[in-house]
Amino acid sequence: MNGAPVAYELYATALDDQQSVLMLRRCLQAVCRAAGVRGQDLVRMVTVLSEAGQDLLRTPGLSGHLGLAVVDHGIQVEARLAWTEPRTLSPRIAAAAGRLLDAVTPDLDGRGVLFAQRTPLAADRPDEAAAACRTALHTVDGVDLEEVLRLQNRNLLAALDESRGQQEELTRLNAELEETNSGVVAMYSELSRELEETNTGVVALYAELEDKSRQLRLASQSKTRFWANVSHELRSPINSVIALARLLLAPDSPELTPEQRQQITMISASGTTMLALVEELLDVAKAESGRLDPHCAPVDLRTLHHLLRGTMQGMTREGVRLRIDDPQGECTLVTDEVILTRVLRNVLSNALKFTEHGEVGLTFTRERRGDRDWCVWTVHDTGVGIPEDQLEKVFEEFYQVRGVHQRGRAGTGLGLPYARRLTGILGGRLTLTSRPGHGTRATVELPALPPAPTPAAPSPRLPIDSLVVVDDDPASLAALRPALRELARRHTEVTDSGQALETIRRTRPDAVLLDLMMPSPDGYALLSALDADPDTRDLPVAVLSSADLAEIDRARLRGRTVLPKARATAAALAAALFPDAGPAPGAEPGKDAPRP
Repeated sequence: MNGAPVAYELYATALDDQQSVLMLRRCLQAVCRAAGVRGQDLVRMVTVLSEAGQDLLRTPGLSGHLGLAVVDHGIQVEARLAWTEPRTLSPRIAAAAGRLLDAVTPDLDGRGVLFAQRTPLAADRPDEAAAACRTALHTVDGVDLEEVLRLQNRNLLAALDESRGQQEELTRLNAELEETNSGVVAMYSELSRELEETNTGVVALYAELEDKSRQLRLASQSKTRFWANVSHELRSPINSVIALARLLLAPDSPELTPEQRQQITMISASGTTMLALVEELLDVAKAESGRLDPHCAPVDLRTLHHLLRGTMQGMTREGVRLRIDDPQGECTLVTDEVILTRVLRNVLSNALKFTEHGEVGLTFTRERRGDRDWCVWTVHDTGVGIPEDQLEKVFEEFYQVRGVHQRGRAGTGLGLPYARRLTGILGGRLTLTSRPGHGTRATVELPALPPAPTPAAPSPRLPIDSLVVVDDDPASLAALRPALRELARRHTEVTDSGQALETIRRTRPDAVLLDLMMPSPDGYALLSALDADPDTRDLPVAVLSSADLAEIDRARLRGRTVLPKARATAAALAAALFPDAGPAPGAEPGKDAPRP
């Protein structure tokens, strides 16, 4: 059978006269009842098969086949008509079948058509379902036209009765809705008045917020320019002060008194500290303006830890032990060594500043997360700690925790904000956990390798293997079929947009053609659902529309190509789905291509 793989072939017969078509109809009734298909679903299935069989009755080699198929959502009854010479089903019957049944799939070569109807049976017991159907088929006897007519009348009466019951229920619900409407309308009017009264204040507040946001953006840009300009202006005189102090302290300089040497040493140290602050301000300004670009290269972590140990040891006060462990195992990562060193040095410096006794330690681990390796540094201390409500505020520029934290400790409040910003530039993150009186733990996490550029997907060879077309207009589908046969070896037509996602996930096609203007869910909603699913978000999708292209909300299409249905040729569809694939087979360059 065509479509989904048929697990069980139940019945097959040649169709050469009306008696054989009626016999196939009775057998399908027996199979549907045994599979749990009842009511209108049964009537629709057997009616479509009977009408299609009558339409194709004199087609050479016509035969009918019944079976069960196991699909993702359960078990479905399938009926297939096959013939030997190419011929299409009547458009009227094809359109009716598409509306009434769960799936209608014509053969691409025009020699068959498959009708399918879902059953309430679960997919885990297909053997029992097939056995029940075969037992039911054994009870089917010869065709009695009067009996067939009576059975059809009973089915029709049952369907009419069910339809009348639904109509009565609908009438009752409409009456209830009518009774409710007056209260709803009154409530809506009251809410509308209140909303209108509120809107004036909201609009004014929104305008004020917009103005404040603009002022804040301008202030932030001015602050960044100020930092950069001031830092550049300060760096030259500070370098001069440091150079002159070093000249005075040089061994070949005129001899200084001990007091003079101490004062000049203090000048040199203060100048060095101020230069470091100026450089830090410059880097913060660069990071905020996006001009600080990392230069990634392999970094030897053992060497990096050794340099940190030597650099930070001089900042350790008496009574505090600095412990920087050497990395174990794989000790290489690809990142910007200068920026990474600044991050770790700032975090260690902050820990040493607020630790009066105990230990400041740096440890390193390498972790596998998903398909990437991550490098994790943890800096822990036994210092004063940070209150929980201040943990995020310490990452604001110039913010300093008040109280015992700042007593006797100089600082600018730039260290941690600067370190977090640099960590983000390297593709990682910096977080803090702390308890007052129990110390602080800072965690720096970086990817071991920078993100690799995403390679371009190879262009598929046309025709592709499978395609799903979602369109509720049978006439449009009929017009598209010649192009679809050139574009794909196999295609599935979905006329009910509510079944589209399930069909796409089940068949896993190479591409999807999607009509925008459909009953809910429309094409925009289906696109959003496809983008939200990791299994379908990369699926090539082209949008078909008969509406004015100027009226389409292209922002919601997320870059998909829109193609007018009137120009939906095989080459145009291929170009819309696979821009790099070239023209469709047999198409001449420049022909059938979508116009801009």
